[in-house]
Amino acid sequence: MDFNFNLDLSFAEEKKIKELNEKEIYDVFIIGGGPAALTAAVYCMRKGVNTAIVASKIGGQVADTKGIENYMGYNYIEGDELVNKFSTQVKQFEISYKDEIWVEEVFVEDGIKKIRLSNGKVYQSKTVIIAAGSKWRQLSVPGEKELKGRGVAYCAICDGPFFKGLDIAIVGGGNTGVESALDLAKIVKSITLIEYAEKLNADKVLVEKLADFDNIKVISNAQVMEILGDTAVSGLKYKNRANNEENEIKVEGVFVEIGLEPNSSFVSNLLELNKYKEIVTDKNCETSIKGIFAAGDITDVPFKQIIIASGEGAKSALSACEYLLKN
Repeated sequence: MDFNFNLDLSFAEEKKIKELNEKEIYDVFIIGGGPAALTAAVYCMRKGVNTAIVASKIGGQVADTKGIENYMGYNYIEGDELVNKFSTQVKQFEISYKDEIWVEEVFVEDGIKKIRLSNGKVYQSKTVIIAAGSKWRQLSVPGEKELKGRGVAYCAICDGPFFKGLDIAIVGGGNTGVESALDLAKIVKSITLIEYAEKLNADKVLVEKLADFDNIKVISNAQVMEILGDTAVSGLKYKNRANNEENEIKVEGVFVEIGLEPNSSFVSNLLELNKYKEIVTDKNCETSIKGIFAAGDITDVPFKQIIIASGEGAKSALSACEYLLKN
């Protein structure tokens, strides 16, 4: 799993950032660059502990979010603007970092946590906070990447209000897709719910609730072939898997709700993961190994939201600092 950290001087003043030092034993080593990781960094640096950070990109999924209306303190803010505010908060502290490199492995020797990067170098830390986040599972069809943020969305809670009164499609008939349909049916004009399997895979109680809405249409046994549109989504093409007949529907938005994929592969042989490959944590954000903490979307904490990830990042940092005091 790649964890490239493209950190430029707009994120931290040159005099306040340092290259990672192989010989140094850090107090806390943070893996990730989203809300959980950046919040953890602020809390660790305010505690005065020696902190390092490596990440794929500053902001994580937030950087790719068009508009945010549910983060306290802002009625509305663009994702990249919120990321800049996070970055400004962090850059007041001196912190070690590494960019354009990725984490290959985390392991433990004699109680010291070791972080191996793709260049073969190994860094040491007394504690580790894993906040590498997750990524939305993609359909990988033509038009999806090109129209992302222009009608293609992945989070009904985050982006639903922008589609008020419009005709939309939701791809995915599991719990996530059906729950999204039930939420969005109250504000959009119509929903076409598309499921690859022959029937919806969501819990029975959720499927039964679909009947409460007359603006939801279900198409099962269907494979999405293409998302249509030039500068914005205008439709969707799907194939009937029973007879291979292709059809098109006119929609102004497509929500891809086929789940999240945690970026946890680099610790899959080290930490306890649940069936969704999320890192299992306790109430203090500690993992199955003492001194290794995890926060944000990569964990089994429910509800993948910016504000929750930030809170978990703060908790993981405080827990790591408490661990350092006791060990």
